[in-house]
Amino acid sequence: MKYVTLSLRMAPEVRHPMHQFVVERDGYEASYLLRGNEMGTEVQTLLFHVDGFPPDPYRAALERADTVREYAISTCPDETFYLYVQDTPSETDHDLIRAVTQTGLVVVSPVAYRADGSVGFTLVGPGDAVQRAVEAVPDGISVDVREVGEYDSRRLDTGSTLTDRQFEAVAAAVDCGYYASPRAGSVADVADRLGCAPGTAAEHLRKAEARVMRDMLGQYDSPGAGPD
Repeated sequence: MKYVTLSLRMAPEVRHPMHQFVVERDGYEASYLLRGNEMGTEVQTLLFHVDGFPPDPYRAALERADTVREYAISTCPDETFYLYVQDTPSETDHDLIRAVTQTGLVVVSPVAYRADGSVGFTLVGPGDAVQRAVEAVPDGISVDVREVGEYDSRRLDTGSTLTDRQFEAVAAAVDCGYYASPRAGSVADVADRLGCAPGTAAEHLRKAEARVMRDMLGQYDSPGAGPD
């Protein structure tokens, strides 16, 4: 069983207006599609986790988007928010959904609609089905195959709760020795590798660490519970 990680790009006029908002507006890293019902139908119901803040400009953009039928926003303590939305897909969206939901394929969540304009996701299935999906991506959408290999859920799930930028920050921190004992790297070193200000790097690390700790505690049913 194979997996392929793809990065898609499309022209601004073809992008969904809410993805275009993330591209154009500072303060928004990505929107992550977590779940979707009725995919490919006239109206689809979707759940996103949006790595951006504040939510009010995003809410205003939702009100302007002709494709959005209904929505609700729930904010999170780490300055992100969840979005429930009922949306009408375009013809290009329909064609792309048909390409990646062929018989024998599974789309691994999340699907990342990033601020650089790309859409990243992973497909799992037999090699021939994966190849057919890549070939069936509609004209006008460029496809970059980022990674191909044998599927291992442990590998793909590692860090899946982190945003792309948070994962990059943690990877840079590990690489420069920030988490070594004794510590060999600094926040400034992480910032230099990310190409951002030290304060921004520190914020990415803080949010990543908070998410990892919260997820770890969430694995246990009650406070104080732990592994045997």
